[in-house]
Order: sequence, then structure tokens, then C-alpha cells
Amino acid sequence: MRFRLFVLIVLLGGVVFLSGCVERNLTITTEPSGATVLLNDEEIGESPVTVSFNWYGDYKVTIRKEGYETLKTHRALKNPWYDHFPIDFFAHFLNRRRIVDSYAWDFTLEVKKYESREKLIDSAWRLRQQAKVAERIYNEQYKIEQ
Repeated sequence: MRFRLFVLIVLLGGVVFLSGCVERNLTITTEPSGATVLLNDEEIGESPVTVSFNWYGDYKVTIRKEGYETLKTHRALKNPWYDHFPIDFFAHFLNRRRIVDSYAWDFTLEVKKYESREKLIDSAWRLRQQAKVAERIYNEQYKIEQ
């Protein structure tokens, strides 16, 4: 009985110590570079940036840079064929080689468009007129005198 336990421990130890490992990397590049990148609302750095990850699935991506529109989107990382049950056991633990799983996402930022001064003043004037109409209706409804 002790011998069998010893053999089992040695075999399990061998599997753990002789097994390969999986390295998962995601590289995000932007045009222009130097943009702040957030992955699932966590800042990971300025582009180009490479980050390791543990899980496949949907990721929320936010990219910001001064003078450019903020980009908010979702991207999916799909696991490769060898990372499905039961193949993943053999690929991760019985394979002695290191597996590198790398992905790259590229994003292009749009230049921020600012309204002209005349359009901005016109828009403010229209909002002011709408506020006056709303105030008059409110005052009439609740019979408030000015």
C-alpha cells in the first residue's frame, strides 16, 4: 500500500514538474500610438502594450488620447482548438514544451471634431430659448407669478 502511494506521488510530481506551460499574451496597438488603453475598466498602459491574460472571452476595450475621440468597444478572445476539454489536459500538462498563445488587436482613433464657434453659440441660443419656453409652461401649470 505504501509503495503504491509512493508511486502515485512520484507520478503526479513528475506530471507537475515535467509539464509544459501556457503563456497567453495580448498586444494592443493604436494609430496613433501613445493612447491610454483600458481592458475591462483597468488601465493596462499606453499603446503599444502587451499584457498577459488567463481567460478567453469577451473583453471591454476603452482607448483614450488627447485630441482624439474616445473609443469604447468589445472584443472576443476565442480559445484555440487545443484549449477545449479534454484536449486541454494533454496540451497543458502532458506536453513538455511551452505553448505561447499570442493575439494582436489594432485600433485606429478618429480625430476629435470640434464645433465651430458660430455653431456652438447658435446651439446655446436655441437651448436658452427652449429653457425659457419650459419655464413659462411650468409657471403657468403651477400658477407661479414672476
